[in-house]
Parts: sequence; structure tokens; C-alpha cells
Amino acid sequence: MAATEPESPWQSKSGPHVQQQGGDVTQHVPVLIEPVVEWLALKPGHVVVDGTAGGGGHAGRLLECVLPGGRLIAIDKDPAAVARLKKRFEGQPVDVIHGDYSEMDRILAQFGYAPVNAVVLDLGLSSDQLVDAERGFSFLVPGPLDMRFDPAVGEPAWKLLERLPERELADLIFRFGEERYSRRIARAIVDERRRRPIRTTEHLAELVCRCVPRSRVHPIHPATRTFQALRIAVNDELGALKRALEILPDCLVPGGRVAIISFHSLEDRLVKNAFRNDPRYLPLTKKPIRPNEAEQLRNPRSRSARLRVAERTAQNGPIR
Repeated sequence: MAATEPESPWQSKSGPHVQQQGGDVTQHVPVLIEPVVEWLALKPGHVVVDGTAGGGGHAGRLLECVLPGGRLIAIDKDPAAVARLKKRFEGQPVDVIHGDYSEMDRILAQFGYAPVNAVVLDLGLSSDQLVDAERGFSFLVPGPLDMRFDPAVGEPAWKLLERLPERELADLIFRFGEERYSRRIARAIVDERRRRPIRTTEHLAELVCRCVPRSRVHPIHPATRTFQALRIAVNDELGALKRALEILPDCLVPGGRVAIISFHSLEDRLVKNAFRNDPRYLPLTKKPIRPNEAEQLRNPRSRSARLRVAERTAQNGPIR
């Protein structure tokens, strides 16, 4: 599901990648869709879960694989995504559920579907969220600095910036964004908020750009890492992934498979370590699968995607 901002800081802010509010039609292009299908080895009659269903790209392809007789469970935290999914899959053997994939065991038990044959997680941000100015994920278009996947849960990013002390802000930006100028950015945020609140994406992006020099070698926007760090913190993305990795084996039948697509090293490290260290997982991919050149040319936002797949063993018990 994840998407990143366009890599060039000089890319136009107009055009098809920017809209003022969410619509009924998805703009998200799913990544690594055929490798996911191949590794999950789905059959007609299987039950498969897309825990980050988003625009429904992976979900639609997975549904094709389990028909006839199978079923798709599509879960997403974002109410706007859930509304689009319900329209897309109306009348089909699909249950669309508003929820958090880190609570998948509870969700599947509630609907009577545990255990299932396969689970897919496409982590992070979808293009639909990125292009919706009202959600505040993008530094390329002005909007409220929110960044919540579910606007009804938790605190928006502007509140986080308002309440955290300078040292905690610097640590957050460094840890989740791997931003080398984190202390300079945190100091600038604290100085600025004394004068006026930082409530918009445009305000924050301009502030960060004054702190981070542009690189000609790696032409990403100076605000990329800071926005990533805030989004991860606001949505507790790493905490959700840790919880999911602990409960996913109990959601799968023995021999069932889980495919997880991550977009940065923090996520990929958690997945890799869980698959290696938890005896309930049998890793099937020794190294992460990356998009081929054709997919990267077709969808530049896929460049950082990494797919790992594991199979549920017959062993029980928590991580050793």
C-alpha cells in the first residue's frame, strides 16, 4: 500500500498526483502484485486476508485466485478506503472491515474466519492518502498537518509537534526518518512554535527546507524523511507491525502463508527478524524480493518496495 513522495524536489505540484479531497476512484498502483500471487500459492476455495486493502489492487487480484468458492477479507484503518472498497466489491464474496491489521486475530474471530489460508500486508502509505490534501501526508501540497490513517483515532501530527520537547522531537525524526539533520530540524520547530503554531504541511515543509541542504547526488525533497518520521509516529506504524507479527501465525492454518511488503529498513528489519526468530514462521524468501526494472519504470514509487514471505509451521508458542 505504501507510497512515497515523488523523489525529485523539482517535480510539479500540479497534475494527476494532487487532488484537494478523496474520491471514489483509487489512484493507487499496487506493487509486486504478481510475486505476491505466485508466493502465496492460493487455490479456489481458500480464504485470504488483505490487512491493508487500501485501493483494492492486491485484494482484487487475490480474489480472482480464490474463486470459485473462496473468500476475501479486506481490512483497512482508513474510513475513506473502506468506503471505496465496499463500492468496488459490492455483491462479491468479500467482507470489507474497518479495522487495524494489528488486531487481525480479534477481527477474524469476530467474523468467524480464523484461521485463514493467506495474509497480505502492504505497509505504509497509499497513493490515495498521499494525494488527498486534506489528510496532510504530502509536503507537495498545502493542507492541514494531520497524517492519521484513521482521522478519528489518535492525535494529528500538528499536536505532536506542539507538545514534544526538542530532544524527543530530534530523537523521533532521527529514529523514524533516519534524518541526519534531526537536531537542527527539532530546534527550528521549537523556535518557530514559540512564535506561531505549525499547523499546515506547507509551513512544516518550508521550515525543514531551511534546515536541510538539497543534495545533487540524492535528489529527494528535504522534507521527505521528516514527514515519514512524523507519519510513522502518529500512526504507531512500527508498534502495529510488531503486534501483527506476533499474532499473525495464530491467524493462519499450518502451511498458510503471509506476504509482507515494506518500504523502508525499519519495517523490513522487523519482518526479517520475526520470520527468522519465531519458530511459527518458516521463511520462504532468503532475501527480499524487489520490483523488476519494468515495474520500477512503470511505477517509480515501487522502487523501495521489499517483499518477504513466510509459511506457518506446525509449531506453537511465542517467540523464543
